[in-house]
Amino acid sequence: MEREEREKRILEYLRTSRTPVSGTALAKNMQVSRQVIVQDIAILRANGENILSTNNGYLLQKEQERNSRVFKVYHSDEQTEEELNLFVDLGGLVEDVFVYHKVYGVVRAGLHLKSRKDVREYMEKLKEGKSSLLKNVTSGYHYHTVEADDKRTLDLIQEELGKKGFLAALQDYEPVDFWKEG
Repeated sequence: MEREEREKRILEYLRTSRTPVSGTALAKNMQVSRQVIVQDIAILRANGENILSTNNGYLLQKEQERNSRVFKVYHSDEQTEEELNLFVDLGGLVEDVFVYHKVYGVVRAGLHLKSRKDVREYMEKLKEGKSSLLKNVTSGYHYHTVEADDKRTLDLIQEELGKKGFLAALQDYEPVDFWKEG
């Protein structure tokens, strides 16, 4: 069997296995030596495959699919920490904050907040400086891109934002796709 064909079979074998597969088992299945498997795994890794070596064998680490949603929100400065904690407490990762300014367009800043600790540190940095929250350039209206493991979590976040009165409606002048060029 040629190397390329063997690599395809190794990947398929690893994709369908729920447990780690030993190099010996792969070698036996492919009818080659274990050393050939070690070399094939090295080539697959070099080509970008995320193959882990464990005590029990090789495991193809599947990329966890993340879901994201943009929330338009409105609240006071004093409610900022409460809003951010709501996101992370419910399993969200707050990727950014951005505003849509009628003159400047989208102005965005990365946040990458995933825990109350991250939120607390962010709030402390804000208190140390003389800067204002980005939301204040648009009278409190702003957006967050939030990632979560599943859509159900994003739905729960949206529901809780609504209960707290933080959700804001889109206006006619606001673009629907904030990331589209032009």
